[in-house]
Amino acid sequence: MNESQAALVEAAHQHLYPNYKQPPLVLARGRGSQVWDLEGKRYLDFYAGIAVSTLGHGHPRLTRAIAEQAAQLIHVSNYFFNEPNIRLAGELCKRTGMQRALFCNSGTEAVEAMLKLARRYHYVRGAQDRYTVIAFANSFHGRTLGALTVTGQPKYRDGFGPLTGVKHVPFGDVAAVGQALDDHVAAILVEPVQGEGGVVVAPPGFLEQLRALCDSSGALFIADEVQTGVGRTGRFLACEHFGVQPDAVALAKGLGGGVPIGAVACRERYTEALPPGSHGSTFAGNPLASAAALAVLETIDQEQLIAAVQQKGERLGRALQALVARYPDILQQTRGLGLLQVLVVQDGRDIMAIHAALRDAGLLLTVAGGNALRVSPPLTITDQELDEGISLIDQVLRRVV
Repeated sequence: MNESQAALVEAAHQHLYPNYKQPPLVLARGRGSQVWDLEGKRYLDFYAGIAVSTLGHGHPRLTRAIAEQAAQLIHVSNYFFNEPNIRLAGELCKRTGMQRALFCNSGTEAVEAMLKLARRYHYVRGAQDRYTVIAFANSFHGRTLGALTVTGQPKYRDGFGPLTGVKHVPFGDVAAVGQALDDHVAAILVEPVQGEGGVVVAPPGFLEQLRALCDSSGALFIADEVQTGVGRTGRFLACEHFGVQPDAVALAKGLGGGVPIGAVACRERYTEALPPGSHGSTFAGNPLASAAALAVLETIDQEQLIAAVQQKGERLGRALQALVARYPDILQQTRGLGLLQVLVVQDGRDIMAIHAALRDAGLLLTVAGGNALRVSPPLTITDQELDEGISLIDQVLRRVV
């Protein structure tokens, strides 16, 4: 017999480390873009586990791939090859235009691997003092110490000691990048869309100029597409919107559709940077996660989800713009790409109260950048579900007015 929701919440408060702040409900099951808690209340999923549940919940192709692979082979370690991982590497290289894929278990680990690759690339070429990274204010790259070092939001870095080896400059400021760029810079790390920073899209020409600066200086252009990759913005990589190709790109979140996996795809020339023994991970590229990621990529192709994201993103953008026009005292603007968009709340408005009211109304989304309601639903969400979610936001904002 299932424990009651209240009893489980109480057990959570007693035993879970309190570094998260969850509401008093326990999500129990899901189907498509809908989830239910233990008391049977239905919620429309407008956040997809922070842009993770690419195919929504319970997608038959993904669940079948996980079950079949679990029955066959879950883990072997990187002492041996496994077929799903080899196939996945090829698929990622094909989709990103890269030649090599390195696997890990999360977005943070993918960023860590890129940082190590960039530093060690210069090291093996004799430039041992070339280890500085240029990153950007308002960025987010993960929670480990290395990823925190390049994260450009003080609230995440506070209390974790000196974090050195990075120069933070304003996002979109090419002149500031040029001033920071010297012979000690190993790489420039950038999110084409700053997700946790509030879904801030790179201004026109910015990424192109970063690419040119890297080409002229020899620094690596490394892109964090943990939140924006795998079709989230209407292209497989958000960098494609800007016509640039990075030297290495970090992927995770949506790649496994909910099964933990991360990856770095890079150009052939950087394979010398991390020889055997220089980097590794026990669980990286395991057959189960690789089979899940293959199912996600195959479904994206078969259901033409990237084209669908473009259409749905336009529909979502128009609806969010209409809400901004309807509630100017509450909302400032909307911004984003594809199915990664936000409503920016006016200063002085209690965004957490609005967020809680939306949850009570049956809509799950997240807050990003401190003042933005982020919409990042499954790529499989229907037009009708998008309309329903917009209607719920409209109803809540009407009550706020």
